[in-house]
Amino acid sequence: MKRNSLVLAFAGVLGLTVFTPAHANDRTVTLSVPGMDCETCPITVSKALKKVDGVGKVAASLEQKEAVVTFDDAKTNVDALRKATANAGYPSKVKQ
Repeated sequence: MKRNSLVLAFAGVLGLTVFTPAHANDRTVTLSVPGMDCETCPITVSKALKKVDGVGKVAASLEQKEAVVTFDDAKTNVDALRKATANAGYPSKVKQ
């Protein structure tokens, strides 16, 4: 028997409640950020997005004028990501 199964079985015998971590639903979205026009813009956009709870990865590109964001959709959503870029001075929209 695996260790986790043993722990759950033992907890059940003792009448304890065991909480297992919920699996995150990671989602990736590409945001078009047309206002990025200098080398520091992607850094600013990345920092703003990384402050949003639930964001895992951010890759902002000056050349593409976009940010690819991986986030936990149980903790945040696309509207919050767009709000973060707008608050940093870089309005964005979902790239289709």
